[in-house]
Amino acid sequence: MVARPLIGVSTYLESGARWGVWELEAALLPAGYPRLVQRAGGLAAMLPPDDPAHAAAAVARLDGLVIAGGPDVEPVRYGAEPHPRTGPPARARDAWELALIDAALEAGLPLLGICRGMQLLNVALGGTLVQHIDGHAEAVGVFGSHSVKPVPGSLYGDVVPEEASVPTYHHQAVERLGEGLVASAYAADGTVEAVELPSGGWVLGVQWHPEMGEDLRVMRGLVRAAGG
Repeated sequence: MVARPLIGVSTYLESGARWGVWELEAALLPAGYPRLVQRAGGLAAMLPPDDPAHAAAAVARLDGLVIAGGPDVEPVRYGAEPHPRTGPPARARDAWELALIDAALEAGLPLLGICRGMQLLNVALGGTLVQHIDGHAEAVGVFGSHSVKPVPGSLYGDVVPEEASVPTYHHQAVERLGEGLVASAYAADGTVEAVELPSGGWVLGVQWHPEMGEDLRVMRGLVRAAGG
């Protein structure tokens, strides 16, 4: 049997989560993420926040990395003051995931950033974020959908060559692109919906949530690259 690539997925760290009779601090991840990895042919491993000094060692054991969605990136990370609509910081996640991204890029590990993960990839490479936009989240706690159009000839455009409707829930977006990044998909309003690093191997960020849909192509692209 051919070994499935091991794909690490970053997680939330929540002060109180409830299950059964318990309410405890928990490292957690919506089940859509590991299920998407599994359906795309990979093995999923959760990567809860840890000491950033351990990021390179974690990356060395993986075949691919997913930086998952979640809370807003703290604006200080890209030299900005908080907007009134920016959420509270998740400093342990920011530090850990930025270290994971840096280690993955250094090692040439296939990398996929999803929503917050795409924004953090942009910040890791010196880019900035728009802290609030309207029209990309229909209601609190409810995923919407809209179309994204690929840039022909890009990594994303090769994986998904046609305009496609995607599950979306975000209120922040890429402003200035990080060093080396290029936009590879756009929404109808001009919002950057995917970024990639042409000089860095298989590195892609998508602003939407593929784990909430049925299209496996983006994750299959990562798993295929991870299988080398």
